[in-house]
Parts: sequence; C-alpha cells; structure tokens
Amino acid sequence: MAEAWQHPFLNVFRYFRVNEWKRSSKEGDVAVVMDKTLKGSVYLIRGSVSANNYLQLPRTSTQSLGLTGRYLYVLFRPLPAKRFVIHLDVTTQDSQVIRVSFSNFFKEFKSSATWLQFPFVFETRTPRRVLAGMAPPGACWTFLQLDLHDILLIYLSRCYGHLKSVKLCANLLVKNLYTSDLNFDPGITVSKAQGAKLPIIPVPREMAFPVPKGESWHDHYIHIRFPSDSPQATSELVWTNSSSPAAVILESVPQLPAHQVTLSKPLQYRMSPAIQMPRPQTSCPALSAPRVLSEASQSCQHSEGSCPADLSVCSRDSSAWVEASAVHTVVRDSQRLTHKSTGMPVALEDTGSHKHFLPDPVLRLKRIIGFGGHSTKWALWTKDGAAVVYPCHAVIVVLHISTGEQRFFLGHTDKVSALALDRNSLLLASAQVQPPSVVRLWDFPSGRCLSLFRSPMYAVCSLSFSSSGALLCGVGRDHQGRTVVVAWGTEQVSLGGEVVALSKVHADFDVQTFRVSLLDETRMASCGQGSIRLWRLRGRTLRSCPVDLGEHCGLEFSDLAFAQALDSCQVPSIPTLYVCSRNGHILEVDPQRMAVRCTHHLLPTGDPGPGITINSLSVSLTACAVGCEDGYLRLWPLDFSSVLLEAEHEGPISSVCISPNGLCVLSTTSSSHLGFLDIPSREYTVLACSHMAPVLALSTEQSRGQLATVSMDHTVRIWDLATLRQLYDFTSCDEAPCAITFHPTWPAVFCGFRRGAIRAFSLESTGVLVEHTCVPQPKGPWCHQGAIIDLLVTPDGNFLFSSCCQGSLVQYSCSNSQCHVLRVAANVVFQDAQPHPNTLAVSRDSRLLAFVGPSKCTVTVMDSASLNELLRVSIGTLDSLDSAVAICFGPTSPGHLLVSTSSNKVMVLDAVSGRTVREVSLGTVGHWHVLPSLCSCSSSSCGGCSYTEEGRPAGYLLPTTGCIPRMFCCSCLVSALWLAPPLLSTRMPLFCWRPLTGLLRSGNTQHSLTPAARCTSVTQSLCMLWPSPLTSSRSSVWGMPSSCGMSWPPLRGKCLPLTVSHLGLLLVPLIPFSLPLVTKAFQGPPQPMMPDSWRMLHLRPGDSLCSRYPCHPTYPPSQIPTSGHLRALMNISCPPAGGEQLRLKTVVGYSGNGRANMVWRPDTGFFAYTCGRLVVVEDLHSGAQQHWLGHPEEISTLALSHNAQVLASASCCGSDAALCQIRLWDVPGCLCQQLISHHDSAVQALAFSPDDTFLVTLGDYRDLTLALWSMATYELVSANRLPEPMHGVAFNPWDAGELICVGPGAITFWFLQQHGADISLQVHQEPVPEEMGLAELTSLCYGAARLLYCGSSTGQVCVWDTGAGRCFLVWEADDGEIGLLVCSGSRLVSGSNTRRLRLWAVGAVPELQYKGSSARSTSVFMERELTLDGAIVSASFDSGMDMGVVGTTAGTLWYISWTEGTSTRLISGHRSKVNEVVFSPDESYCATCGEDGSVRVWSLASMELVVQFQVLNQSCLCLAWSPPSCGHPEQQQVVAGYSDGTLRVFSISRTAMELKMHPHRSALTAIAFSTDGQTILSGDKDGLVAVSRPRVGMTFRVLRDHQGAPISVIQSTYKEYVDLGVEGEDLWLAVSEDQRVSVWASNWPENHCKLLDWLSFPVPAALETSGLLPPSLATFCPWDLALLVYVGFGTHEEVAFYSLRQKQVVEKIMLPSCAMSLSLSPGAHLMAVGFSECTLSMVDCTLGTTQEFAGHDDVVHLCRFTPSGRLLFTVAHSEILVWEVLSP
Repeated sequence: MAEAWQHPFLNVFRYFRVNEWKRSSKEGDVAVVMDKTLKGSVYLIRGSVSANNYLQLPRTSTQSLGLTGRYLYVLFRPLPAKRFVIHLDVTTQDSQVIRVSFSNFFKEFKSSATWLQFPFVFETRTPRRVLAGMAPPGACWTFLQLDLHDILLIYLSRCYGHLKSVKLCANLLVKNLYTSDLNFDPGITVSKAQGAKLPIIPVPREMAFPVPKGESWHDHYIHIRFPSDSPQATSELVWTNSSSPAAVILESVPQLPAHQVTLSKPLQYRMSPAIQMPRPQTSCPALSAPRVLSEASQSCQHSEGSCPADLSVCSRDSSAWVEASAVHTVVRDSQRLTHKSTGMPVALEDTGSHKHFLPDPVLRLKRIIGFGGHSTKWALWTKDGAAVVYPCHAVIVVLHISTGEQRFFLGHTDKVSALALDRNSLLLASAQVQPPSVVRLWDFPSGRCLSLFRSPMYAVCSLSFSSSGALLCGVGRDHQGRTVVVAWGTEQVSLGGEVVALSKVHADFDVQTFRVSLLDETRMASCGQGSIRLWRLRGRTLRSCPVDLGEHCGLEFSDLAFAQALDSCQVPSIPTLYVCSRNGHILEVDPQRMAVRCTHHLLPTGDPGPGITINSLSVSLTACAVGCEDGYLRLWPLDFSSVLLEAEHEGPISSVCISPNGLCVLSTTSSSHLGFLDIPSREYTVLACSHMAPVLALSTEQSRGQLATVSMDHTVRIWDLATLRQLYDFTSCDEAPCAITFHPTWPAVFCGFRRGAIRAFSLESTGVLVEHTCVPQPKGPWCHQGAIIDLLVTPDGNFLFSSCCQGSLVQYSCSNSQCHVLRVAANVVFQDAQPHPNTLAVSRDSRLLAFVGPSKCTVTVMDSASLNELLRVSIGTLDSLDSAVAICFGPTSPGHLLVSTSSNKVMVLDAVSGRTVREVSLGTVGHWHVLPSLCSCSSSSCGGCSYTEEGRPAGYLLPTTGCIPRMFCCSCLVSALWLAPPLLSTRMPLFCWRPLTGLLRSGNTQHSLTPAARCTSVTQSLCMLWPSPLTSSRSSVWGMPSSCGMSWPPLRGKCLPLTVSHLGLLLVPLIPFSLPLVTKAFQGPPQPMMPDSWRMLHLRPGDSLCSRYPCHPTYPPSQIPTSGHLRALMNISCPPAGGEQLRLKTVVGYSGNGRANMVWRPDTGFFAYTCGRLVVVEDLHSGAQQHWLGHPEEISTLALSHNAQVLASASCCGSDAALCQIRLWDVPGCLCQQLISHHDSAVQALAFSPDDTFLVTLGDYRDLTLALWSMATYELVSANRLPEPMHGVAFNPWDAGELICVGPGAITFWFLQQHGADISLQVHQEPVPEEMGLAELTSLCYGAARLLYCGSSTGQVCVWDTGAGRCFLVWEADDGEIGLLVCSGSRLVSGSNTRRLRLWAVGAVPELQYKGSSARSTSVFMERELTLDGAIVSASFDSGMDMGVVGTTAGTLWYISWTEGTSTRLISGHRSKVNEVVFSPDESYCATCGEDGSVRVWSLASMELVVQFQVLNQSCLCLAWSPPSCGHPEQQQVVAGYSDGTLRVFSISRTAMELKMHPHRSALTAIAFSTDGQTILSGDKDGLVAVSRPRVGMTFRVLRDHQGAPISVIQSTYKEYVDLGVEGEDLWLAVSEDQRVSVWASNWPENHCKLLDWLSFPVPAALETSGLLPPSLATFCPWDLALLVYVGFGTHEEVAFYSLRQKQVVEKIMLPSCAMSLSLSPGAHLMAVGFSECTLSMVDCTLGTTQEFAGHDDVVHLCRFTPSGRLLFTVAHSEILVWEVLSP
C-alpha cells in the first residue's frame, strides 16, 4: 500500500518539480513543446545517442523517489523512425536495486540478478513491414501501465519495495508519469463504468487523453498493461469487442515465459511491447475456438518460477497451458511487448482466442505402469470406494478398480510429495517435492486445476482437508529444517476465488502426520517423535497444546486417525483419536481431557517378543487396520483383543486406508506395490507395482501382447500389454540385466547381463532354457568380456546376435532351444566410451545385418547367416568427420538403411551399393548435435519410404530437440508411445500413450509430443519409447560399467543417442553427462560443433589415466576449409610426448578452505599442499614445483603414510563426480597408483595406520560414513554409518588396532577385530566431561603413550587416558574453536579460528593421569604465541616442535620457528578473486590485484611477493603497468582502479602511493596507460571513459559513447599504420558489455581524439546461458595491429578477427563454448582461451590446431601472456597458474 500522500495517485512530474534543475536532471536535447493531439505541453526528448539525451528523476543516484505505488503509468509517444529507452530503478524489500529497462534497442529479453531488459518491437500489417526496432510513422500516444510488483515477482522472485528513480532517454514525447495502487483503465469513462457496474476504475481527469466526441478511445491511443496477471485485471474488457481492424498473428513465433500482456482491446499484443500499425480496410476474421483435449488436466503445465513466494497465492490455472521456447506475441494495431525466454510455461487466459498456442493433441496418455511419487505412502479412496487416487512420479492417477481405467492429473513438474482428498471427493490437493514446494488444487470430478500456489515450506510432507473441503492444512519444513504448519482457506476456489493463507506456525517439535477432525473443521491433531498435539484454528490463529503422554513420552509416533461415527449418532465435537507408534503401541486419546484414555501394545501372532513396528493405521466404525514394518497388513477390532485378518506383503507397508464402506483396506509398500484387501472375501488384489530401481531396457512382443523390462534391481519382469499387470518376475542375484529381446516365435525372452552372460528364459516353464556365461580367461570364443550392449533376433527367428562394450559380435543359432554359438567376430562393433545399444540392425527379410563399426565413422553390412562382409560405408566426409550414432533398415524392404549421425542428420543409404540416397538435416538436440535414435514406420499401408517437400522422410519417426520427439507421419498410425522417465529415479514408471486418430495429418506436418511428466533437473533423464504395430520390438538403455568393473562417469545434461529398432521402437533419453578434461574439436558453420565423443584426454607429466575414464580413439589433425574466410580449428589427437605447447611451471596459491591439506616431512624434505584440484609438491630449497593432476573437484584434505611412500588426497563430489575421489599417489614415482571412492559428499579427514596397512576416511556431516581401506588390495574393508557428524579421526600410534573419532559431545573408540580375512570394527563411546558443557570436540592428536589430546569448539583442551577410557584433565587453551592440535614429546601446538597459534609445555601431563580428579591444569603452561592472518587449518612440525609449516584460511603457508618466535611467509596468494595480471616491460616483475583491495607485486623469476599495496574496504578491479616510454626503469608505476570510482598510482621503486584521483562516480572496470605513459584511460561500470593526466591530477575528457553498459576492456597501442584514415599517435579501443567496440586514434598531448571505427557484434536470438554471462573482450592482434580480435556472447561461440583496413570480419575461429578470457601471444601466433568449464585452450592460429589443458578449479576468467610470450598466466578465482610456452 502506498503512503497516504501518494494515494489515490501521484503526479510524479508535478510533485518532484521536473521543471526545476535541482530536482531533476536534463541532459542533451530536452525541451517543452505543445502537442496538438493532447492539446497540452509535453516534454520532447530527442538526439542521435539516447544515452546522452535524457530526463532523469531524481537528479542524482544517491537520492530516491521513494514511490511505493504498485503501478507506474507512463504516458508517452515514440518518435517516428527513432529508438528510445526507458530505465526504471526499482528497490526491493531487501534493499536490492533492480534496473528495469524498456527499449526498441533490445532484440530479445535479457535478465540477471540486478537488471531486466524488455524489448519494444514495432510491426505493421501492411505487406511491407517497418524496419525492426524503429517506430513507425503513425506511432500514437501510449498509456503504458507497469505492474512493478508482479514484474519483480515473476521474473526475479523478489518483493517490490519502492521506485527509486526514472530515466527517460531519447527519442520520445512524454506527458507525465503517475504512480498508484489502483488499477486504472483509460478506455472506460466514469459513466460507463457505473452503468455497467464494472469492477474497473476509470483514469482521473488529469491522466486522461482527450477523445473526440462519439469516437472510441482505442481508435486513437494504445493501452499496454504489463504483465497482465494482476487479480484486479478483468477479462471482460479484454475479450469482449472483436470489431478491431487488428488481427492476431498466428505465425510460429517464440513465446513469453510467464504471463501475457493484457491490452484494452480484445485482440492483444503477443506479450512484451511490440508495435503494429492498423490498416483500416482490413477486417478481423472470426476466430474459431480450437479443439480442446477431452481431459483438460492433461494440458496443464506450469513452472514454479512465476509463483509468488511465501504465503501468497498464484493466479489460477487456465484450461490450457503452453510450453514457451522463445517469444510470445499477441498483436493489436499498434504496439506489443516482446519477451524471449526458454522453458517457461505460459498461461493462456482464453483458449478460444489463442488457437495457435495450443499444442497439437497427437497423443493422449492412456495407461501408466508404476506407483509412487516422492514416497510410497500416499494412496486414497474416493468417496464411493470405486476408485483409488495415487501418485506416479509427477502424475496423479485415479484408478477405477472395476474397469481398470486410469484418469490423470497432469501439471506437476517434479515428484508428488503429498496428496489430500476432501470427504465429498470434490477437491484434490497435491504438492510436489521440488523446493520450494508448490501446491495444486484440482476439481476432482473434471480434473481441472483450480489453483496453483507456492507454499512457504521448503518441502511439503503432509496435506489434510477438512470434511467440507473449506480448509486445507499442510506440514513441511523450511530452509532451516524447522517444522512449519500452514492452514489455507479453500472454500472460494471452486467458485472462482483464490486460496487464502489463514495461518502459519513454526514448531520446535516433530510432526510426522497431521489430520483435520472429521466433525469440527477448527480442530486438528498431529503426532511425531515424542509428541501428540491437539490444534485449534480460531480466526487466523493456529494454536496447539500437547497431550499428556506420561510414560509414553519417549515413543516415536508414526500415524493417527480420528474415530468414525454413524451420521445419526450424537457424538462429541472431537471423536476419539487413535495414534500408533513404531514399537507397537496404539494410544486412544481423549481430546476433551487431552490425555491418553488407554494403551494397546500389539504383538505379532504367537510371538511374545517386542511389539510390531507400525507405520500406518486407519480406523472404521468397527475395525482398525495397521500397516507394519514386517510386511503384514493386520485388521484388529477396536478393542484390539485379537487379529481378525493378516495379509503378508513383499516389503514394509508404508500406508493403509480403509474404504468409506469399511469393506476394503488399501495398502502401499516401500517396494512400490499398491493393492487392497477385500475383507468379506479375504482376497488381496494388486492394483499397481513397479521396479525398485531404474529400468535399463525393454522389449515388446505384439503377437502375445507382452512387454519385458529389465532393471537395476536385478529383475526381469514380463507385463501384459492389455492390462499392464505383471505376469512373470525373474530375479538374478549376482548381476544385473542390461539388455533384453523377445524371440518372435518361441515363448521365450533373451536377456544380456553386465558381466557378459546371456540367458534365455522360458515363459512357459519360467525356467532358464540356455545360458552362455563369461569366464575370467575365455575358454571358448563365445564369451563376451564386457557388458552386453545389444541383443537382436532376426524376424524369422533363426539367429540371435549379441554385442558387448568390448566390440565383439556373436551369432547364435536359434533353430533349437540350445542356441549354440555359430560365429564370433572380435573388434568389429565400434568400442565407444559411451556405447549405444542401437548399433545393430537386421533387415525385415532377415538377410542383412548392419552395425556401427569397426570405427564410429563406418557402418558395416553383413550377410546375417554367414557374417560375410558385404558392404562398408564411411559416414565421414572431407567436409565433416561425422560419426554414426544409430541405424535401422527401411520399413518395407531391406533396400534402404537409415543412419543417424553425430551432426544431427539422417542419411538414407542404399544397403546394396552404399550410395547416399538422401540426406536429411533435423536441427539440434540439446547441446549434442546428434540424433539420439531412429525409428521406421513398418506398416504395409505406408507404401514404402516417402519424403516430404522439405526432403524429410514421411514414413519415419525422427527425434528432434531435448526430450520431445517429432513425428513426420504418413498415412499409417502409431499404436502407442512408451515413456520411461528419469533413469536416475529410484522407481521407474512406464507411461503408455495413445494417439488421437483424428488429429494426425499426412504430408510434412510436424507434431510435437509433450510428455506429461517433464524432467526439470539436469541430474535426471527422460526416455520415450514409441512402438509401431508390429510383431515384436526391442529397446535398451545402456548404463553398464566398464570391463574393469568400475562405473563410467555419470552423464549430465546431454541428449545421448541410445537405441533404435527396425521394428518400430524409439527411445530418447536425457542422462547426466560428464567427461574428464579433454582436447576438444573446434568446427565452424555450416557444420555443427563436434560431439563430445571426439574429445581426447590430454595427459601431461604427472597425470595418471584412471580406468574409469576410458581413452578415445585418436584422429590425425586436420584443417577443414570452409566458405569465405571462415576457418574451423580441428585437432582431435593427443599431442605426442614432448609436443605440448604449454607446461605448467608454477602455481601461486594455497587452498585455505581445506583442512589438513598440507604435509611436510623434515627428515625427507617432502612438502606438498593443495591448490584447487592440484596437489603441488614443492622443493623448499629451490622452489621447483611438481603438479599432480587428476581430481575432478577441489581437494579437501591430504594424508602422508608413515613411511612417506604414499600420499592420499581426497576431493569433493560435484557435478562431474558422483562420489568423492580418493587418489593414492606413489611419492617416489610421482604417479597416481590407485583411485578409490565411497563417500558421496565430501571427505573430511584421512589417516594411515601406524604400520601403513590401513587407510581410514571420514565423511563430512552430509555423508556420515567412516570407511576403512586395505592398502594391500585397495579394497573397502569396512564402511560404518555414523549416528552424528564427526570432526576428526586418528589411529593410535601405539596400537594399530585402535582409532578414535571426535564429534559432538563424545569421543568414539573403534577397535579392529580381524578373524581370518574378515575385518570388523567394534565401537565404544565416552561422553565429554561435564565441566566442558555442550562443547563439541573438533580436533585430536596423540601424545605420549595412552594419552589423547582433544580440542573443543569453546577453546578447551581435554586429555584422555585411552587405556582407561576417561578424561582426567581440561584447561582453557583459547577463546575460539580449536581446529588443530599437534603433539610431539613434551610440546603441544594448538591452532584456532582466532588466528592464534600457541605452543604449550605438556611434559607434566603424563604424571597427572594417575592423580585422577585431583589433576590440575596449572601444570600446563604456554611457552609462545603467534598471531597469523587467518584461522589455522593445517600444520606439520618436526619431532622437536622447534620448526614447522602452518596453513591458514587466508591462503597462506607460514614457516614457524618457535626458537626465534618468528613466522615467515612461504606460500601466499590472494584470499579472494584476482581481477587482473600485468607485467613490467622488462618482465622482471608482475602485478596482480584482487577483490580484497590489494595490489601485489611479484618477482617473475621466483614468483615471490616483493611488495603489497592494500586499500581497506575497497575492491581493486583493474590494473595497468606504465609503458617503457614513460621514463627510467626505476620510475615504473602501476595504476589501479577501485570499486569506489578512484584510481591510485603506485611507485614500484619507492613502494608508495604517489597519486589518488576520483574521475568516476561508479566502480572502475578497465584502465590503461597511453603509449607515452603520460595519460591514463579509465572506464567504469556506467560505461563512461575518462581521460586523465596523472602529472597534474586532472581529468580533461570524458567519453560517453558506451554509456549504459560497463566497460570491460581498454587497450592502447602504437598506431603503426598510416592508411587507417585518421591521424594520431596512439591507437586504442574500448569494449563494453553490450557487445560494442569502439576504436580511436588519439594524440593526447594535443588533446586530439577521433573515432576510427565502431563495431556492434550480434547477440543470440534467445538467452540460453545460465550463471555468469561471458564477457565482451577485444584486443589488438600483436602480429598485425590492423587486426582487432573480438570474443563475446554472440549468436555463435567464436573468435572474430576484424580488419580495420577492410572494415569487415576477415576470419573466424569457432569455439566449443563461450570464452571467459582471451589473450594473444606477442611472440608466436598463439591464442589462449579460458572457459567456464575450468579448461584452457591453446590455439595455434597458423597451423589451425588446438590443445586443451586442465588444472583449474573454477572459471578461467583471466589469461595473460607476458610481453615476450614465453609465459602465460591464467587465473581461476584466486588461483594463479603460470605456464611455460614451449617452442614447437
């Protein structure tokens, strides 16, 4: 609500006196003119540069308007054929300033955390359109209404605070600005609104535009309301009048991500401002309403990104939703708002007016095999008991028991976490697990989504309706893990109202279940760990009180239910409450007395032992059903005297629910089974079941109507296709199946396994018919040595073919049931690092066998009977080294062979001659430009393979983008669609789709198939299976380990080609993708980028190639010529030994965020520490370094064996690593000798046993695992789950069989028990002494025999006698947490987070252990104390504790001498991000600057710190070194730019600051010296470039050409060429982040500066990047200063070479992704490029080759060659890597 003085509206120009210069700022051509249309004065703002001509309120950026009105009304008119900009600075409630801009400069919508840019596009309906972006000649006055509240909420999820400032830039006319909380409509008069009784507020008189008498307002003006989802906006005004001469454009245009713009006319803009001119003679054609799907809920999809936060409720779902991909536009006769985005759903308020935006209803979901959402506890009865409601992944299923029909509620985008159905089965509530949790309300009879809103909980775990459905209660947890209970009012939802948040309560007790009373909607009950509480809602206050549990207060209560009563009976306001516990108790609670009435302890039949673990209960009028952990469903009478019925299940029961008539009990199990027990007949019926792990492969057999699936749960299941009920279940205990196919004539199924075995199962005898197994050393040629990838039976049933990941092809005879091996061909099928199962294909006449191999670029055709090679076709050409991905034969004859390739094409080959019949290009697939699979339509009615006019085959099913395939259909119809969503989910439902026969069209029509449950996480995958009506088909998803038994790296965010079947199966999975750092292949348009399967591992000295990352085949380097001057770089081979262009020389930095990540052995001199992902081994005498690479994530800790022969290093898990990597390095050989992994988050500590026999690894607070490894076999000996986080672990140096962990409140002893080859750990805990209070033990070390020192979080040190298991001494050692203890002899070193390092004399401690309670800490005293620069995280000392090395969180390693009491820096780096690296002209020094405000000067030879300049409370963002021409070398200077707008000049020789200037109001982002060193050029965040003279301390020129976008680069060089057309001594450039580059020639002594060239590089059509946007970078080419090299975020990832002579781009080099940094070598034609993938590429611009290098732990945001080009500096955050450039 606005302030009182701002209500009902505020005239901004009048209140802030815009005509006074003190209150506003007017720059450039701003004048007051008379407008004839409005008959009044308006402001005219015009000029060639919008940024230089503007009207701004308030005058300075330090002031604020403070306008709190929700709506901002801008009354303006664009000038014809001109561009304009409107900037709004809006402050959020958390004081964050957001820049919101509208302009016809912008081509597409852009956004970041602090700015939003909306394009304003003009269009005309005449055949000839106005130039894009320019206002048309007839542009009229516009009433722009901006809902600032919704703009911030929808696009940034922030809460609107107030309007801070407004800036109106040329070219436009503006009448005024107004703010208000009221929603005005300018097209409605007061009399009309009162007469029609419309809930609309007409505009005040002073805001109104004059309208001639008798004419309509809309005929003269434009009203834009943005966005349009405000609750006050009415749909009547929007859609009533259809007589406008405008027409809705129904062309295929990109769409809006969130909500459309509502206009005052019915035929609106296509969201976001765009202008279209009317044509009076044109009439609007009648728009027919589109055909809507019969089940409205099936088209409901919504992204939670547009939902309000916390308790606010989102607008209601409409009956149609569409998936937006780029721009959504609705056109009227003047203007439109345009917004581009990706992946955001759009709500359509009127389906009848938006026919174009509805998806073609090609498919309708028919059946689902599977049960379970986020958990398996939710299954409900409908009121009549005829159907059950349950979730399956993100779909809610209603199953009619009698008919088996399913009905679906579609719309959730993640797994359903809770369900609730009201007593009358009218309202259904559902919540999904994706945080923050989203709740949907559905009209249950129709399946329509009534409301969607975001809950204030991080995750909703329980929902409960009142009996009338007017109240909905939810329970969950917030971000801090606190329990939250929320009550919503829902009674108005079915009437068109909104959900109302009534109350929200944070609880400090556990709530497992929450129920609303059946008789009193204001009363509720909850239960949880140790608590039963009764709740009451009064008004909008929700309160609770506990039930007196007495002796039962320690029980864990799992479920509750209210007793039911007959409708005719008089019952109390709250019936009896039944509550069950996990130890078998059922409590009857009297809600009136809030006490337990009686208790029943249930025991299993005939078992007097402990009680039954009860997970759920349900109560009827006469009985109580309980679901138990032992898998039994038990029915008891209400007096619990004896069991009435028992039903055993395969797994623990999750929930039970008695039907309304009390005759059936619905039950769910944790093994994904759903069924019900019929009480009268005592029969149990299974309703739904599913696999317990991801489904890996499937196959269909149409003649018998069966479906076979194999899963990682080691089961093979056969399903009936008609009823989708399970028929058979085969279990393999020792290995998992991974491929399957039916025999076309036998009742048998063939299954391939991960170890190479192949088994045939009979469907009649349910036994194994034949088995071919793999032995360790093959005794016969039939043994596969790797996982089975593909199985294939010829259509005539004579032969079976199998292939494995080792490239073997085996032929079996299927003439009898023995299936003898006939032939084996080794190394014929391509052995890919990511093999695909659809690399085999057989023709329909069973004569020909085709497969991909022996290389990925060839397809081989053999005779299927003799395996004689008939044909070999090379897929690659001279223009493209393409590779085959999937193959299948044509549908009606074996004459055509279809091959999908890595360049996203389908090649139709003649299977006899091998010639290319046709080649079809189909666009991109995700980030991989490949076709994932291929399927042919094989119906005889097709008449063979046909093609559309565009050249696409009309008889095949072809996938296109992401997880949505497209069907190019012919006259025949596809029978069904099978969908297997996420391969990584714990349960695998199968979705069966039915095509709508009346909607498929022939010809070249494309239909997008939208899956119901859309995968939203990059760690998930989606598979679609499309079978055609044939006898059999098969498909599989490869997910198998390598032959060495280790798992392949997980795949992330890529579309992987997996399977294709000649019998009509289509499988399109999305799997997480990850590969080790490799040498990439660069290829440019018109060819797409090479697939990642061509990437090579690049190994340097010290690297080790682990078996989990298989090598790829190598290819010779080549240079591919393309048209024009475009060149693609290709080097897809590993460089030979000694052929590397770079060698890592020095690493500057130490990871201060690790723990115990430094080791030092004084006796051997071995010294190692971590820096990001690197282990740095350094010689402390010479400073020489070795670098051990291999970890995929940052290293957290190190440990050195006692014999100093093995170093263990552990890295965290992340996006590229599913488990933490622990590498064991051979110290003498400097090689990684083994890689082990077990922990799934981070490893906190490592420790070797005293005899180096074992290694113990300790996981962090998320992992909670202690693992013990054998160093002889490197096998996991024991893994133990910890009850709470532990902070440290250590072996007893005197006893190798004992190790100790320390953690919260206790010390844990682990004892190794060895019985033969079996090793186990016995555990014993001792609490900390009471005198330490609630302190946590955070560190430990052993002292003398049997003594253990432990540090605590409160600064205390306690000493334990490990033999007696007691603590006998405690003393105060520090004020903060002690994170490190080191003890040797009679000395102890403690390090804390207070930065203090203390040396203690503990020689008397061993004697104190015998004194017991009389021991006093006075015998311990502190010898010395040092204060360092950060918390102590690592330390190593010699045996006498006289000297050591200590690491701190500041990224510094210190040499400590206790004898002298000194600390000396050994290793020092920036503790925060490094922003720039510069070099002295003679390369004797280099300088760096960072976010910490420091400028550090280093000796380039030794990389030792020479001097440091520190500015407190500021960030140093840019740096420059004075050129050699400025004077003598001893007078060298560096100039630094800071975040407060100042620049400082430092003298290197005098080590002092010489000058401070303040030329900018905002932060400096770029700085440079002129070539003579007498002038400084600086650019700031606002786009201004200042020219200053340091000698006089003056800024004499400011260039505003780049105003509005931050300056990213300024570079100055000599002007060596006189033919550039301008005069000047210097040539310099400036680059801004809006992709613009300006080149200038200047002569600063004469104050001469002239623009030489102005470059604007293209931007992408759609913003598809996430996270940090790549910068705009440019530099002069050092080997040709007439060339300018540019890289930025453009339409292509490329480096452009621009000629200043020819005024055009003369060369382009394609990149694999957007460059984050760029540097060109002055010594050779080399270019270094850094990427966000933490990789560095070195490009030889002469040879056209590239090499890629790893080692960084973050985005490589800085690359700098030294002036000679002999060294290259690269920076990732605070890590500085120095590379030596090797001569070719």
